[in-house]
Amino acid sequence: MKHFIDSTKNLFRMYKALGEKAMAQIDDADLNWQANEDSNSIANIVKHLWGNMLSRWTDFLTTDGEKTWRKRDSEFELEILTRQEMMLLWEEGWQCVFHTLDSLTDDDLDKTVYIRNEGHLVTDAINRQIAHYSYHIGQIVYVAKLRIRDDWNSLTIPRNKSDDYNSGKFSQEKRDKHFTDDWLDQNQPNEQPI
Repeated sequence: MKHFIDSTKNLFRMYKALGEKAMAQIDDADLNWQANEDSNSIANIVKHLWGNMLSRWTDFLTTDGEKTWRKRDSEFELEILTRQEMMLLWEEGWQCVFHTLDSLTDDDLDKTVYIRNEGHLVTDAINRQIAHYSYHIGQIVYVAKLRIRDDWNSLTIPRNKSDDYNSGKFSQEKRDKHFTDDWLDQNQPNEQPI
């Protein structure tokens, strides 16, 4: 089960770094830009991720993942955040995630946790959060790319470079490693304490 937790942490680190690299490419004002009144800004998405992370991962094994103190609807209210304010929320949320993952034992993975009174095996609850965070970080990347347009620096395989990427991969010997290892070696997320 250690492999599952290590793999989970690698995925979360990769998505965290993707979000950070996307947000680093845009101007501060664009962090609060909305395509329309029904769309979320990057700052709103970060605020939502922060609320979700604190709610789901605080007292992960002992209390419902939807905490009574969470105000989910307010996470989507338009609020102009500075980059610093937004990044403080981002880091606080991720620290909660990684702190909880670091505290889990093999025995914990077979336990049941609840989210809105619905039971989840710990592994299912973790997978639920991987899917949720990757969904929203994809939105962050998309909004950032919309704002940057032609000056966008690709975060993964650049357009029209798949053959080059694959040639490099297939020129190496087969090996056993996590698929995020090479990417994370080149794109470390911010791991500074807040």
